[in-house]
Amino acid sequence: MSSTISLVTVSYFSGDDVVTCLNSVPEASIRHLDIIVVNNAAADDLRPTLEQFEGPDSRTGDLTLLEPKANLGYGGAVNFAAARLAPEIEWILVTNPDVTFTPGSIDALLAVAEADDRIGMVGPRITNDDGSIYPSARDLPSLTVGAGHAVLHRIWPGNPWSKRYLRADKSHSAQTEPVQSGWLSGACMLVRRAAFEQVGGFDDRFFMYFEDVDLGERIGNAGWKVLYVPTATVGHAGGTSTAAHSAAMTRAHHRSAYRYLAKRYHQWYLLPVRLALRLGLFLRALVGTVRNHG
Repeated sequence: MSSTISLVTVSYFSGDDVVTCLNSVPEASIRHLDIIVVNNAAADDLRPTLEQFEGPDSRTGDLTLLEPKANLGYGGAVNFAAARLAPEIEWILVTNPDVTFTPGSIDALLAVAEADDRIGMVGPRITNDDGSIYPSARDLPSLTVGAGHAVLHRIWPGNPWSKRYLRADKSHSAQTEPVQSGWLSGACMLVRRAAFEQVGGFDDRFFMYFEDVDLGERIGNAGWKVLYVPTATVGHAGGTSTAAHSAAMTRAHHRSAYRYLAKRYHQWYLLPVRLALRLGLFLRALVGTVRNHG
């Protein structure tokens, strides 16, 4: 089949993961996929690593390596790639490099996505190495639930707000049919290019984390359907590129959590709430950083 889909993945010293990910693509789809790898680590030379995916003998589609010479963040790097897509590309498969596609999984996503012109994005069931369900799709958090979960989950995992927010993980684990969702995990999502461009792509002010929540909300608000597709399954290894930077990632996560909640609840009369959120998330990030160093 002709290429109407482009896979975009972002590497940050993730060469081995990229290889594993791309090696799983041929069994996941009968289609020809254009492959774009954005190298967010200027000091990491990926060209020798990716040579095996180039040329007529490659089992994947045409591969393009983009090197912006700076770390653009996850959403910013995907935007960088999306702006360079060929005109015929209709779908953007955004995936972490540490994702492994199961046989037929990409075609299962496409079968659902192409069945309805109002579908803006679909996402698969994502599993961890131990077989448990990685957070694949969730409802958009309300102010109270989102704030309670964001501030308290690390120090009080059993708090009622986190239980309410995370209950979607249990309900989705039992799903067998596509279901409407508020947002899909940025670890793996198939986005209609028209929807992506209509909302301006990822908000690259989210350097890392919550860019997927924000994108799902904006695509849904623009009138597109956002669907979780449990019949498509991918594996997620868990972010090896960030493991060595856990303290920095903790801080980035909390900055993004505040940015998302402040953006969603921007009204002037909610200023006291935003200030309380900022303080609470700062303290939670501090606790998390101390634990990571402990």
